[in-house]
Amino acid sequence: MSVTTYSEDRSTLKARLRRAERMQRLRALGLVLPLFLFILVVFVTPIAILLTRAVDNPEIADNLPLTTTALKDWDGKDLPGEAVYAAFAEDLKAAQKSKATGLLGKRLNYELPGTRSKMLQAGRTAEKMTAGPFKDAFLKLDPLWGKLETWQVIERASHRTTSFYLLKALDRQWSPTGGIEQVAPDQRLFVDVFVRTLGISVGVTLATLILGFPLAYVLATLPPRHSNLMMILVLLPFWTSLLVRTTAWVVVLQTEGPVNDLLLWLGVTNEPLPLIFSRFGTIVAMTHIQLPFTLLPIYSVMKTISPNYVRAARSLGAGPFSAFWQIYFPQTMPGIAAGCLLTFILCLGYYITPALVGGPTDQMISYFVALYTNRELNWGQASALGAILLAATLILYAVYNKLVGIDKMKLG
Repeated sequence: MSVTTYSEDRSTLKARLRRAERMQRLRALGLVLPLFLFILVVFVTPIAILLTRAVDNPEIADNLPLTTTALKDWDGKDLPGEAVYAAFAEDLKAAQKSKATGLLGKRLNYELPGTRSKMLQAGRTAEKMTAGPFKDAFLKLDPLWGKLETWQVIERASHRTTSFYLLKALDRQWSPTGGIEQVAPDQRLFVDVFVRTLGISVGVTLATLILGFPLAYVLATLPPRHSNLMMILVLLPFWTSLLVRTTAWVVVLQTEGPVNDLLLWLGVTNEPLPLIFSRFGTIVAMTHIQLPFTLLPIYSVMKTISPNYVRAARSLGAGPFSAFWQIYFPQTMPGIAAGCLLTFILCLGYYITPALVGGPTDQMISYFVALYTNRELNWGQASALGAILLAATLILYAVYNKLVGIDKMKLG
């Protein structure tokens, strides 16, 4: 065979190999693409919309376009001039026709409580205005339109993006001088709720670890016929809905429930304890629900640990506890990390259980997200709360990855 023929055959072989590899990659992409599209549609897109809604601010810009343009030349130190009030009157006439005056009042009411009714009144009055001076007419209509703060809020809310919702989610607001300050003490709410959410989640995670680790160890070391029966009992709660399990705890922990009856019969207490609608009831119910999520990753890791390691340590003179703590326990850390991280993240979004079992001071951040979504119809504030919770979760995840390492986590 000549050198030329050999080179041609080698080039042809390489081309076939590249074509075969390309087809293999395309087939792999075709298999992964449906899952990728599914995740994009049902996971990534809603999160992107959530983050967008947290800063979206179209109400003033869309419905007061002339006023927004006129306020661009305003210095913000004194009341606007006649041109701004004239533009405001024209915008209100258009808003009355499009029935958007209520939307304007609702948006301004977030920052200036009591503005909605006065905005509706101003809209009805503006329809009858035919000539100026418009400034005097609005000042006579209501003192609200003669306050510098009112126009500062309108000017700040005229931008299509805003930090108002995110600041409020952190109990902060813009000051009249343009700085950031804390809201009034009687309006500070969300920081405490975030701290409460993290505290309850940590408490439930620790409780499931304390209860789940010994049980996982027993399941991993028992003979299969006994461990299988116990595993069925562990998984039994999955056969009932979350609402049913939570309602069952309402029955068990109520004032005249079986737990209080047992405590009274044993003489532990002289009167029923407030177990329901309390932090205790919330943590107990959430621990019961989350226990399998912590236990199963730990159990799956324990099943892969050979008992020969502990036997070898014992044969070399280590005591039972020393062999367990220094040899066995470190090997369970990937399962502990996976179970605790899974439970903690799931606890952050709990809504039904705290709402049914907890009291007013036990509600977590998801309760307020639902409140602003369904009752207040303030989607910007609901999205901001969700965005802050997402950011806190990602920060904690990054800290976990830095300290422990996500590569050491095993779910099975």
